[in-house]
Amino acid sequence: GGNPAQMAAALQAGLLPVPDAHLVSLRPATSQPAAPPTAAPISAPPATPLGALVIDKPLRSGQQVYARGRDLVVLAMVNAGAEVIADGHIHVYAPLRGKAMAGARGNTEARIFALALEAELLSIAGVYRTSENPLPPGVAGQPTQVRLVPGGPDGDKLVMSVLNA
Repeated sequence: GGNPAQMAAALQAGLLPVPDAHLVSLRPATSQPAAPPTAAPISAPPATPLGALVIDKPLRSGQQVYARGRDLVVLAMVNAGAEVIADGHIHVYAPLRGKAMAGARGNTEARIFALALEAELLSIAGVYRTSENPLPPGVAGQPTQVRLVPGGPDGDKLVMSVLNA
């Protein structure tokens, strides 16, 4: 409902008139006392943490995978132009040639692991490194771990180290 001016404004705004809702009258309270609770309230079971999102197919150029609130495990190649994004760690057990962004929601402890690092872009918690800066010698194409080192005179930076078997 509403007054005529409000109804006209609602019609002009594209709203349809609807009849007023019927009010339900409440029954008066009975004189009987409320029954005491018979059992303690049941609490909800604790939420199980999300397991890692596992992708077992190659990711092609233009494809994007986001593991919201969890780690991402990719068992196949991440081709150039593909993006893998996770709020936690990223593990790629194949060549990583596309873009990898770990700690997407600010997790500075997140890491990126790749069996063969050849990435176009690497990012942890918003600190980026693009392919315009070549990968350090010794890590390109090698099993590599990428982590964020906070602070320092130049600010936060990504550090890459070869994974030894």
